[in-house]
Amino acid sequence: MSSPSLTLESPTPAAARKRRLLEILGALAIAGTYIYLVLNQPADITGGPGSASALIALSGFLAGAVLLIVAVLPTLPVSTLVLIPVALVLNIVLGQFVGSTLVPFYLDAIGTVLIAVLAGPAAGAATGALSSIVWSFFNPTVLPFAAGAALIGCVAGLAARYGLFRRFYLAPVAGFLAGIIGGVVSAPIAAFVFGGTSGLATGAIVSAFRSMGDTLLAAITKQALISDPMDKAIVFTLVAVLVYALPRRTRQQFPFVGRHRVLAGAGQSKGLPAGRTTVRSTVHSTGQDS
Repeated sequence: MSSPSLTLESPTPAAARKRRLLEILGALAIAGTYIYLVLNQPADITGGPGSASALIALSGFLAGAVLLIVAVLPTLPVSTLVLIPVALVLNIVLGQFVGSTLVPFYLDAIGTVLIAVLAGPAAGAATGALSSIVWSFFNPTVLPFAAGAALIGCVAGLAARYGLFRRFYLAPVAGFLAGIIGGVVSAPIAAFVFGGTSGLATGAIVSAFRSMGDTLLAAITKQALISDPMDKAIVFTLVAVLVYALPRRTRQQFPFVGRHRVLAGAGQSKGLPAGRTTVRSTVHSTGQDS
């Protein structure tokens, strides 16, 4: 006898508006904290979480991440909730290792992009911000870049929603474009807050541009526009490989993938109109993905 299925309606307009408001407030908190860091250029933030600037940044980014999580939590299946801690560890371990080498890349967003592709832009943004917050307790210089990490998660989720992962060759294109956006956003933080970059290879590139007469901001921006697009193209490609390597049954556990036809061959369950989800459980409940 087959398992009972439960067809769930989309969230009410009031609930959808509440979720959207929380997402907007979360994004504003992250953007506002980023603007504070750029305008105030707090050098003491490298002293760790104990400094006043670090506490302000930590509070702002954490508040934004929590608001995003509260907004998307009702829509996330258990499979995504279990995957988020794994994504954080993946970001931190790879980012810490690659940053200590002579490779001019980062590879610190694989977990963020993976969550974004499977669960949507809001979940990706929350994962990116949380990753930087957790990582900052081991490496305080990462904290100011939480806004850029959240932005990459959001852009990756939007790319997935609008079909840029349905064709494998489009994934690196989406990553390249995301890297341009991320590089432009992160450059002022690297220039004004740190006076350079923390990576060995990226720092060498900045020094080379500085020796040619560029200002610090111009040198860092050029370095970011060299490293970030290539880095994100690699990251998006690796995530595409990982997602397509998942068994079809596993991919179907993520409502966002089916609802927005994120992957080639992925779609809604037959016989269900848009906005409804079939859940083979008596307990699960899902809403409309962000």
